[in-house]
Amino acid sequence: MDNRAVGIFDSGIGGLTCVREINRLLPHENVVYFGDTARIPYGTRSRSTIESYARQDMNFIRRHDVKLIISACGTVSSIMGARKDYDGLPYTGVVIPAAQAACAATRNGRIGVIGTPATIRSGAYGKAIRAIRQDAAIMGNSCPLFVPMAENGITSPDDVVVKEMTARYLKPLKKENVDTLILGCTHYPLFADAISEYMGADVTLISSGAEAAKYAQSLLTRMDMLTGNEENGANTFYSSDSADMFEENARLFFGGEINGSVSEISMDELIEG
Repeated sequence: MDNRAVGIFDSGIGGLTCVREINRLLPHENVVYFGDTARIPYGTRSRSTIESYARQDMNFIRRHDVKLIISACGTVSSIMGARKDYDGLPYTGVVIPAAQAACAATRNGRIGVIGTPATIRSGAYGKAIRAIRQDAAIMGNSCPLFVPMAENGITSPDDVVVKEMTARYLKPLKKENVDTLILGCTHYPLFADAISEYMGADVTLISSGAEAAKYAQSLLTRMDMLTGNEENGANTFYSSDSADMFEENARLFFGGEINGSVSEISMDELIEG
């Protein structure tokens, strides 16, 4: 048993899809979450900038006595590759768990991937999928406006902007007859209704954040690192921008109460150490 918290970070609030699933699958675990909302989006940055931000984010999480680090950021996960630890702690991103789920779900071997520009440029999902299924046909497209839309609460499937951007981004993938679509950024499940409506009920959507949470459950169980606490765990959230805005947006992910405290940290606190 290990009563330390699970550490999760993202460029913003998108990683809360992973937190929500951890809370459901492992209700007794405490979670420490950092959202770098002051520097979002990561997906349009250079590789060197993303790597620098990722190190700072993970070092910040590391200082909170966690037993596992989850990069719930598709962009960081794509850049970091298939590593299994960080500074001696077990680590996972979202790419490999989502790729495994997509390969298990597809019927025709045609898998679509949507993500930030940096994620799509990296080809990380394609590499992970082909390591599992060499005959897979993989089609990707970047959706650069989905992240700022999500961070500003523009997610309703009835919103004209959501409808327009969903059609623009997904039209090429629909033409390719994909039957499985990886939501390669953890913000994208907020658009799941709009995406499903456009792609059709026969297309399986894979939430990268939710799959990372399932992977974490399996890993912690296998390594005998589940908490021994009998009471339900709590979430501790940190944001590099407004705590009030973070909490307001977080309620979209949790459908109400967020079961935890939210604190704003300064850049000095983030980059120290």
